[in-house]
Amino acid sequence: MRIGEFSDSFIPVFDGVGRVVKAYCETLSRMGHEVYAIVPVDDTGYRGGLGYEIVDYWSAPISRKLPYRVGISGLDPHFDERIKRINLDICHVHSPAFAGWAGLSYAKKHHIPLVGTFHSKFYDDILQTTRSHTIASLGARAVAEFFNACDEVWAVSELSGQTLKDYGYKGQPVVMPNGTEFRTLEEGASQEALSFYSIDPDVPVLLFVGQINWKKNLRRIIESCAMLKKEGMAFQLVLAGRGPDEEAVRSLAHQCDLDDCFKMTGHIQSTRLLDGLYSIAELFMFPSIYDNAPMVVREAANMHTPALTVKGSCAAEVIQDQVNGLLAEDDNQSVYEAVKSFLQSSKENRDKIAQKAFETIPVPWKGKLMETVAQRYENLIQHSRRGY
Repeated sequence: MRIGEFSDSFIPVFDGVGRVVKAYCETLSRMGHEVYAIVPVDDTGYRGGLGYEIVDYWSAPISRKLPYRVGISGLDPHFDERIKRINLDICHVHSPAFAGWAGLSYAKKHHIPLVGTFHSKFYDDILQTTRSHTIASLGARAVAEFFNACDEVWAVSELSGQTLKDYGYKGQPVVMPNGTEFRTLEEGASQEALSFYSIDPDVPVLLFVGQINWKKNLRRIIESCAMLKKEGMAFQLVLAGRGPDEEAVRSLAHQCDLDDCFKMTGHIQSTRLLDGLYSIAELFMFPSIYDNAPMVVREAANMHTPALTVKGSCAAEVIQDQVNGLLAEDDNQSVYEAVKSFLQSSKENRDKIAQKAFETIPVPWKGKLMETVAQRYENLIQHSRRGY
């Protein structure tokens, strides 16, 4: 098959969607398919080692959302010349924004099937930007209309599929979960992370990895940790990532008197360092109620680090409380009590939960998951060719 994966984010901006698209491109190309990543132009580095092609188009940085960029394929005549020379069998769009419309346009013009994956809670994104529920509702409706134009729609979890239906999508999304790149911790990586970030190996690490953005419920992490400190509990809170609210997050941590136990690492490009950081954490703090099937929870589990998530959130769908992770209500007291209880439990109990997280949460991209993806692509292509 000749497959086009359309995304508004891609390397080197490793948000969740960009990383999913990268995994699709890598895994499908290794399976023998001809894969194209159709994305905004950025500094992707040396491309010679990739098993797939990048077809990029003009983009510009978004000042308030660095390092993100916005790209509009219609403003790039060179892109139009390149893309019309590629004879795709199927388009898979991972956004209802500019890349999504590029995929929709190509699919309609060439009469090939279009798959759309619903990754993000766009209502929340629009509300955060505009502060208007009316505009957010209109935006969510537009998102639903885009997905109504797709031949098949995938959601990364049951709850995210319900969210899309709440927006106004008329069909029944196919649940297609995210996978995990299974990696073995490299020798010395844990020690390197301890040294590089000046982390005390004798004090428990509470870790968050992701966008430094209030929508990730970071306030919940900081304020519950402030309660732990008032109790006299020793810990180190480490936040890894970049985002628009970095200064505000630092300010809140200072106000909560966490200066001596709080670190922000910035964006971590080194997989070795990131895996080392996951591996030394006692608990992965992810109380976000915004994210759909976050990859970071699965990556942490792959390094034997269980996560704390909020009951009823999409992130919590893979968590069984006190079995392979922790569940808390979306309030400071509940998060504080869950973390305190976990840290005060026996090492045997913590190790048992960590091992269960490793055994039950990560699912490899390679194998049954991506075989299912390829089979659904093939079915759609065959139905399209038969005129169904």
